[in-house]
Amino acid sequence: MKKILMTGGGSAGHVTPNIALMPALMEAGFEIHYAGLKDGIERGLVTAVPGVTYHEIESGKLRRYLSVKNLASPFKVLKGVSQAKKLVRELKPDVVFSKGGFVSVPVVMAAKGVCPVVCHESDYTPGLANRIAGRYADTVCVTFDDTVAASDGRIAKKMVVTGTPIRPMLFTGERGRGLNAMGFTGEKPVLMVMGGSLGAAAVNEGVREALPGLLKTFDVCHQCGKGKVDETINMPGYRQFEYVRDELPDMLAAASVVISRAGANAVFEFMALGLPALLIPLPLEASRGDQILNADYIVKKGYALKLDQKDMSPEKLVSMTNELLERRDAMRNAMLADRSANGTENVLAVILKAAGVR
Repeated sequence: MKKILMTGGGSAGHVTPNIALMPALMEAGFEIHYAGLKDGIERGLVTAVPGVTYHEIESGKLRRYLSVKNLASPFKVLKGVSQAKKLVRELKPDVVFSKGGFVSVPVVMAAKGVCPVVCHESDYTPGLANRIAGRYADTVCVTFDDTVAASDGRIAKKMVVTGTPIRPMLFTGERGRGLNAMGFTGEKPVLMVMGGSLGAAAVNEGVREALPGLLKTFDVCHQCGKGKVDETINMPGYRQFEYVRDELPDMLAAASVVISRAGANAVFEFMALGLPALLIPLPLEASRGDQILNADYIVKKGYALKLDQKDMSPEKLVSMTNELLERRDAMRNAMLADRSANGTENVLAVILKAAGVR
């Protein structure tokens, strides 16, 4: 039996593509191990997957801003490298697959020269962790076809355009079940609002301010995030959830359009499902600008609309969401005809080749 050591964490976007690959890897006969932080978001997500063994390591967060915590980060990274080296020696994996995030850096460094290392970058431009990990990787899978030209030459020559893995569960949704879960009749089109991440507070607030206008056309299902449900709002056609997991495929199947930030994984999941989106990327002052580039790429393809956070107002949200609904059928048909949306098979093929599986 082949063994794979997977890693990635710090945000759901660095974990869900790994989870998307796991069923296919198990079917291919792999024993799956995962290296992540003791208290990282990846722990809860990965340990919920039957048949995957989770291993704890340490790592320092890679901050782009001045902080006294940066002084301790190199020592945590070194400790994580030591732990990862021990793990790699014990497991003897046939391949390491890294999805990014600061926890992945020690694992990739430890595996260099011991077994093949495959990294995957979801965003239009590589993040700091993947820029470091890319130096140690044998192959770097990328989601966007423009990423190679925009990357450092030393890493660009290792890149292969694969798209991003999409969770199989998302394709199992049924509209009727989704309407029941949301408490809607289906008489109105459904607007799904994907808040819930650390950077979604402005989107949550903006949508709530726009509710009087949005509810004239839509029933609104709002994933708000833990502790972010506003109990003071009681409006017909508006439902709030902290977090949606098992019901998510059904709710997305019931949705006509969606409002979301512009993380690459979310963008490509909407694309694979043929779900038109109004994307509100994190602004430069709150990010490295990757979501802006992600949104621009998809908008250029004609699959979404983009609204900058600084321009967000109730009137703008209502008018652009209505425009999205008017263009829904054309956008949906174009997305479903685009075979680059789901990169699961492409990434799997790279992993299998690296592990020596024919």
